[in-house]
Amino acid sequence: MKKLMVNIDHVATLRQARGTHYPEPVYAASIAETAGASGIIVHLREDRRHINDRDVKILREVVKTKLNLEMAATDEMVAIARDIKPDMITLVPEKREELTTEGGLDVVGLTKKIQMAVESVKNKGIKVSLFVDPVEKQIIASKEIGADMVEIHTGAYSDALNEKIQDKELKKVIDAARKGKELGLGVNAGHGLHYHNVRKIVAIPEIDELSIGHSIIARAVFTGFEQAVRDMLRLIKEN
Repeated sequence: MKKLMVNIDHVATLRQARGTHYPEPVYAASIAETAGASGIIVHLREDRRHINDRDVKILREVVKTKLNLEMAATDEMVAIARDIKPDMITLVPEKREELTTEGGLDVVGLTKKIQMAVESVKNKGIKVSLFVDPVEKQIIASKEIGADMVEIHTGAYSDALNEKIQDKELKKVIDAARKGKELGLGVNAGHGLHYHNVRKIVAIPEIDELSIGHSIIARAVFTGFEQAVRDMLRLIKEN
């Protein structure tokens, strides 16, 4: 069965909207784990727009499954990861003005910089994933610089305007997942996945784990957070 890592960034987004101390992301992590999540994801951004350093430190102490720290390949973030020691990191591209991560990491074009970050973090025993577009050369480059796994960016699939375009983008994800497994990488997938489009991604046998956040948080407004996580897990288990 596929596993589900839950991104809790937008619990912190709601907190930051009013500058309060609630809702507490750490509490959300506990609920997600109780509901059956295999891991918790947070993105510590350069501008700290939602998750902050305190959140990451406390999460490291209380998460019982797996803590996945999304981060840019900067000296500051590498130092934080080496200090906090999450179970794994996912290196992502980051721009201050973007609402959310807009595309995959250019491993081919930034090989030296990314490789230095990968090696520095792995020296602390932390597993490394690279968030990449479903492009073969990016998968190959990820293997070559020592990543343990890749997370395939499913944004183009998720945002497809019609079924024909979606099927075309799905084929790219399938091919990328197969290539990753062929190279011996762990293969995860995420970005834009929700309760109506996740089934086709779940059906890809080479994908080990899904990373989903926004749609779960949005559903939780109406159903409660634990039920929202359970609803997503049910869809995953049915395939």
